[in-house]
Amino acid sequence: MQKKYNPVSAEEAVKVIKSGDRIFIHSVACAPKILIDAMVKRATELKNIEIIHIHTEGDAPYTQPQYNGIFKLNSFFVGSNVRQATQDGRADYIPVFLSETPRLIRQNIIPIDVALVQITPPDRHGYCSIGTSVDCTLAAIENAKIVIAQVNHRMPRAFGNAQIPVKNFDIFVEHDAPLYTSPCTKPTDIEIQVGKNVATLVEDGATLQLGIGAIPNAVLLQLGTHKKLGIHTEMFADGLIPLVEKGIVTCEEKKLNKGIIIASFLMGSQNLYDFIDNNPGVAMMDVAYTNDIAVIRQNPKVTAINSAIEIDITGQICSDSIGTRHYSGVGGQIDFNRGASFSEGGKPIIALPSTTKKGLSKIVPTLKIGSGVVTTRPSAHYIITEYGIADLYGKSLQQRANALINISHPDHKETLFKAARERYGWNKIYSF
Repeated sequence: MQKKYNPVSAEEAVKVIKSGDRIFIHSVACAPKILIDAMVKRATELKNIEIIHIHTEGDAPYTQPQYNGIFKLNSFFVGSNVRQATQDGRADYIPVFLSETPRLIRQNIIPIDVALVQITPPDRHGYCSIGTSVDCTLAAIENAKIVIAQVNHRMPRAFGNAQIPVKNFDIFVEHDAPLYTSPCTKPTDIEIQVGKNVATLVEDGATLQLGIGAIPNAVLLQLGTHKKLGIHTEMFADGLIPLVEKGIVTCEEKKLNKGIIIASFLMGSQNLYDFIDNNPGVAMMDVAYTNDIAVIRQNPKVTAINSAIEIDITGQICSDSIGTRHYSGVGGQIDFNRGASFSEGGKPIIALPSTTKKGLSKIVPTLKIGSGVVTTRPSAHYIITEYGIADLYGKSLQQRANALINISHPDHKETLFKAARERYGWNKIYSF
């Protein structure tokens, strides 16, 4: 294949895709719509195309019913755009720790024929940036037989592992377009209270891992009086920017990458993408590095804040499915939960509202049949709802049940106590 920069049309670029190929698509906000659409337009010429990616934003037309037998998605994470297709069986899910997704590609367990990615134009030194998503995309670029790159002047030029020589790309398509954005929603009163409870555990000088969503943003809103916080995370969103601007996030207490915010992918507003553009204070890294337990544990007071779908009274945490219906994925929860548990002064936290939007308890006697246990009982530490904090680490089954009932919604305490009484022969709620 040609290695010099010689752009072609999207339609011309995807002609290299042939039946039976495995296609990797750049992650999250970087999903290259123009290349995806050009590939799907060739549907009548193709069959048995396997699509691989983590979570992507925007449409996923290759999962539509009319493309059955032509395109089949096997994703590392079930995002909202492919959730129905996955639950209906038109798409499938590969359970894997986020930290190990690059290994599947690099060790040829899942070889890639063609990678569809988005990049900045090459700079004067011949380097392009893959911007807001390095994750396992770097591994795909390094190992795919052919790499097709959408060259987008609106892609932020990120540093770290995001910087890649132009010679690593084979085919170029010039097309400027805004990245997908995700608005920062205002937290509810319940989410704010969860955030306040979480914030009481965050110490000055802590290294934070925070995901996307209302509760992580609610936590960030409560950290306005903290000092010298660091960031080593798989991703972050807009809520972090005010803490950087106020000098609260400085990363000066970190042992690794001192003074630098470390992440692997981003999702947020245009303001977030502008924040990382040409910003030497942020390094976008391979997820095999950001989510490596041996790396995470080296920083002090790692405070990992994740969420869950439901938790049973023994501390089993389901975060990827609702019964047998896959909803998301394993992601990096275990990577950071274990990394934080080994960090000096570290705190693994699962934070969630006590009930669903329909009023069902998220703390349950037993998980639904078919639910996936992402975080196992011995890995459960702090569980936080709007009603308080339960520290499960080192606690017995009965102590755990008591602690979790204490932070459950009042409407569900009696049901949970009855289940615990039948399980453990209690006559009254224990007070340990």
